[in-house]
Amino acid sequence: MLVNGTWTTDWHPVQAKDDKGRFIRQQSSIRNWITADGAPGPSGKGGFRAEAGRYRLYVALICPWASRTLMARKLKGLERLIAITVVNPVLSSEGWAFGGYPGADSDPLYAASHLHHLYTRADGSYTGRATVPVLWDEATGTMVSNESADILRMFNTAFADLVPGTPDLYPADLAGQIDALNAEVYDLLNNGVYKAGFASTQSAYDEAVAGVFQMLDRLEAGLTGTYLFGDRLTEADIRLFVTLIRFDAAYHGLFKTNLRRVADYPRLSAYMGRILRLPGLRETVSLDHIKAGYYSIKALNPNGIVPAGPGHVTALLETVR
Repeated sequence: MLVNGTWTTDWHPVQAKDDKGRFIRQQSSIRNWITADGAPGPSGKGGFRAEAGRYRLYVALICPWASRTLMARKLKGLERLIAITVVNPVLSSEGWAFGGYPGADSDPLYAASHLHHLYTRADGSYTGRATVPVLWDEATGTMVSNESADILRMFNTAFADLVPGTPDLYPADLAGQIDALNAEVYDLLNNGVYKAGFASTQSAYDEAVAGVFQMLDRLEAGLTGTYLFGDRLTEADIRLFVTLIRFDAAYHGLFKTNLRRVADYPRLSAYMGRILRLPGLRETVSLDHIKAGYYSIKALNPNGIVPAGPGHVTALLETVR
């Protein structure tokens, strides 16, 4: 991680833990917003006006948080407005690196070797982990945000004057329900798989795994429509999908969340396929990057062996081209 702008130690998956051995995730710290007129958003400072060609999104295709933003970019038709740079999925001793893997890009702006160089370019005394996604302002040469939830919402509204505004991923009449569901899904499932995988005590692991499957069971039982809120696609669907598509390929085995697979849930499996088939969303999923990235975590897989399967996920992805 970075301490006062200097890389200090090899990358490690456990960011912090409590006295019970529970994994604690670092909170995103750079949280400015792009807005239609450049006024400050819900957090951070102003000056980031929605303009075509001004912003670049740095992502890892392994990462569910980054994939949220990629999906929103596709759904909202922002491809021609916001460029993307994909980092190497294999985690190095200095975290995310550029280039050196099929489908990974070199840094087009500063020829940086690692993502953490962008963090120190934005803040020379930055302390913390260099995470994806990163939303970068090419006009001012600084970081707008490294919080995926915020980026998803600004993509939903900030560029509405430049591109068509549908679908609305956070409709006002569902906002309260979306927020409530997001919080539960994040705690028990999105982050729950990480709490299981990176637990450092048996009790912490047992608690996390119970929560993961409690949430999956609830979602399976309650999923009676096309999407989580009937026939209306929302950001809650995006946030759920990114975990489901990775579950059988990575979390089930590597993170030991192996009571059941997503394939064992008929409704969730069909739902995952429906989301994947929405126009453009298949392009945001790379099973190769997902497996290469997760199985490069030396603390969990010291020999770096990448599994051949799961065949059913490979087959699903091959049906959507």
